[in-house]
Amino acid sequence: MKKLFGQSKLPAIILTLGTVLVLWLIPVPEGLSLQAWRLFAIFMGTVVGFMLQPVELGTVAFVAMVFAALTGALSFPQVLSAFSGSTVWLIVSAFILARAFIITGLGRRIAYITMRAFGDSSLKLVYSLALSDLIIGPAIPSNSARAGGLVFPIVQSLAEAFDSYPGKSARKIGAYLVVCVFHLDLVVSAMFLTAMVGNPIAVGIAKKVLDVDITWIGWFVAAVVPGTVALLAIPYVLYKVYPPEIKETPEAKVIAAKALTDMGPMSRSEKYLLFVFVFLLALWATASITKIEVTLIAFMGLAILLLTRVLSWNDVISEKRAWDTLVWVGSVITMSDYLNKTGFIPWFSRLLENQMVGVGMLTAVVLSFVIYLYSHYFFASMSAHVTAMYAALITLGAAAGAPAFISVFVVAIASNICGCLTHFGTGPAPVYFGAGYVDQKTWWKIGFGVSLMHIVIWLGVGGVWWKILGYW
Repeated sequence: MKKLFGQSKLPAIILTLGTVLVLWLIPVPEGLSLQAWRLFAIFMGTVVGFMLQPVELGTVAFVAMVFAALTGALSFPQVLSAFSGSTVWLIVSAFILARAFIITGLGRRIAYITMRAFGDSSLKLVYSLALSDLIIGPAIPSNSARAGGLVFPIVQSLAEAFDSYPGKSARKIGAYLVVCVFHLDLVVSAMFLTAMVGNPIAVGIAKKVLDVDITWIGWFVAAVVPGTVALLAIPYVLYKVYPPEIKETPEAKVIAAKALTDMGPMSRSEKYLLFVFVFLLALWATASITKIEVTLIAFMGLAILLLTRVLSWNDVISEKRAWDTLVWVGSVITMSDYLNKTGFIPWFSRLLENQMVGVGMLTAVVLSFVIYLYSHYFFASMSAHVTAMYAALITLGAAAGAPAFISVFVVAIASNICGCLTHFGTGPAPVYFGAGYVDQKTWWKIGFGVSLMHIVIWLGVGGVWWKILGYW
C-alpha cells in the first residue's frame, strides 16, 4: 500500500477505510434498516475521504459508489443516476461558461473598465474590483477561477505599481487590497446560486431532505440586501482597522486605461459572450415565469457559444474541473438522496427534534449558522464541508419549527462565507495569503473579525430583510 499511495497518504487511507469499517460493524440503530445504515457508513467514509484526500476527490467518490453497488447499499441503476441529475449538470455547464470568460478575456476587461471608472482611491479601488467580481460572479461557479485566476493578477499588479511588496512596504496598499478582495469574493459567492460550486449542491440536498425548492432568482432576492451591505461594510471597516498607507490612487485609473488600450476593442468572441451572459441572466431571473429549467438555460448558452465558435468542443472536453465535479458532486447528491429515501435522514431528524425540545426556532437557526461557520476551521474545502455537514444542520432549524426556506438558506450562506476564517479554507485563500502581504496571525485575526461581521449582517440585516419578504 505504501508503494501504491506513498507513506504520507497511509494515515489518510487508514482513517477513511476505518470510518467505513467501524460504522459498518456497529449494530444497526433501532428504527433504521440495514441498507440505510450501510449507506450512511459509506457516506461518512466518503466525507472523511474528501477531508483527508488519500486520493483525488473523484476517485474517492467513484470507489464509494462502486462499493455501495457491490454491497447492496445502492442498486447499480441508482448509482448511475448520480450522473443524470440536473443540479450536477448545471455545475458542469457553469464551469465551461467560466472557461469562456477566461479564454476571451471578457472577465479582465470588465475588471479594468470598473477600475478605470471608480478606482481613484484605495477604498474605491477595492469597491471597483468587488463590482467587477459581482458582475462576472453569476457565470463563474469557481471562486478559485474568479478571485484567483481573473482578479488576483490585477490585484498584484496594482500593488506593485504603487511600490507595495511583501515585507516592509506591504502596508502601503498591497495588504489592504489582498484582504479586502479575498473577503469580498466570498460575499459574491454567497449572492448567486451559480457563483460557488457548493451552492447547487446545497440546493440539491435541500430539495432531497426538506423538499425546499430554491430558484436562481429566489436565492438572489434573499441574498441581495445582506450581500450588498457586506460588500459595502467590509472594505470600509477594514479601511479603519487595517488601513493602507496610500489613500489616493489616481494612477490606478491610468493603469486600467492602458490595459484596456493594450487589449484593444472588444473582439467578436467577447461580444458574443457578453450577449450570452446577459441572455442567461435574463432567463435565470425569469425562470419561474417561463418555466424553463435552470440547467436547460445553461445548456442553451453553451450551445450558442459552441455554434458561434466562442468555445470549441475541445475547450469543453478540456475543462477537467467540470468532469471531475460531475463525478464527485453527483455521487454526494445521490447518496444524500437515498439516505433520505431509505429513512436515515427522517430518523436523524427525529433525534434532533427530541434534542430541540424547548429551544426556540430563532436560537436554532442562529446555532445552525454559527456551528457551520466555525466548524470550517477544520476544513480545507468549502465543497467538502457542504458534503459533510449541510444535510444535518439544515434539519436543526426545521426541527425547532423554523420555516424550511430559512433553515436551508442560512446554512447555505454560511457555506460560502465560512472560507473567511483561515488561509487554507477555500481555493483562493492560499493564493492571496501566499502572495506574502499578510502574516498568518494577522490573516486569522482579520478572518475572525470579518466572521463576526457576517453574523451581524446575514442574521441581523438578513433576518429583517427575510421578514419583509415574508419568509418568517
